Amino acid sequence: MSSLLVDDIGELVTNDVGGEGGPLGIRRDAALLVEEGRVAWIGPARDAPAADRRLDAGGAAVLPGFVDSHAHLVFAGDRATEFAARMAGQPYTGGGIRTTVGATRAATDDELRATVRRLRGEAMRQGTTTMEIKSGYGLTVADEARSLAIAAEVSEETTFLGAHVVPAEYADRPDDYVGLVCGPMLAAAAPHARWIDVFCERGAFDVDHARAILACGQAVGLGVRVHANQLGPGPGVQLGVELGAASVDHCTHLTDADVDALASTRVDGGHTTVATLLPGAEFSTRSPYPDARRLLDAGVTVALATDCNPGSSYTSSMPFCVALAVREMRMTPAEAVWAATAGGARALRRDDVGVLRPGARADLMVLDAPSHLHLAYRPGVPLIRQVLRNGVPQ
Repeated sequence: MSSLLVDDIGELVTNDVGGEGGPLGIRRDAALLVEEGRVAWIGPARDAPAADRRLDAGGAAVLPGFVDSHAHLVFAGDRATEFAARMAGQPYTGGGIRTTVGATRAATDDELRATVRRLRGEAMRQGTTTMEIKSGYGLTVADEARSLAIAAEVSEETTFLGAHVVPAEYADRPDDYVGLVCGPMLAAAAPHARWIDVFCERGAFDVDHARAILACGQAVGLGVRVHANQLGPGPGVQLGVELGAASVDHCTHLTDADVDALASTRVDGGHTTVATLLPGAEFSTRSPYPDARRLLDAGVTVALATDCNPGSSYTSSMPFCVALAVREMRMTPAEAVWAATAGGARALRRDDVGVLRPGARADLMVLDAPSHLHLAYRPGVPLIRQVLRNGVPQ
């Protein structure tokens, strides 16, 4: 059994609070032992056990790998022209999704696979060791199934998003499209998916259609996620809480009732509904940022994710999202780092990632910096020196 000792760690973020180390469970002058892809021991560097190999952190900070719980990587083409138009003053409506649908349907499997692997590699180099990947740019039975099969090649966290928008060919028959999503499309997609998601928003799916689609997904064993309250107030957050969704994502426009509903969910029994905030989307659409401070002060569990997609948030960088959350959403650096690691794990209902403790997966990053504070303090700087996934350097 091969073992690896990561030592000379100046600051170790564990997210394993246990009453010590503040909200991030920080340990100083620490070491960490990896065996068979898992964390086997954590303690003071002076007490470190022998190991077959050694990784010297050189006094730098070591953190759990980022957990990006919301990304759309399976697509073709780009929408740079649309981005330029927004920067010139055109509002974001979500309508550009159909442009990507056309390009994705026309792409070969290998072309889609190349995009997924390129973006997944980008994210890994920036510290993301777990990444959820959605379908949603095929919107036919065959294209949704192949999108998820390709996503599953690089991630165990795959989400069926056949209910992204109503495609053009069903524009006058939304009920028929919902029937397709709940029937043949779900049957083809479910073997490749862990989750089901719906864009519950004006211009996409109303609450009745969203509830029907999510209930069909639950019936075949898929967990629930919801795109909610991005473009304006709406029923998406309340629907997600009602159905026990693992996460409601965007949460840009919330009423007091929405916040209260999220705060009422509890960890007990694994039924917490996480509010996943996607500041890259607000940055790229010049929209108001979610009020993370309001959610945190109410006791809501918050995650951060990239929303990596070709239209409204073409970034794979979790460090960028951490910096945005601190600067624009009134999160402290510690809150933002927790939300990007342990928070993302909560949004995926995982307890083996986003944390460093014995038994957890040895997914971690070594910063080229002495503290987690530098992720927000030095935005745009490539601070990820090394990434390990399952204890293996990437």
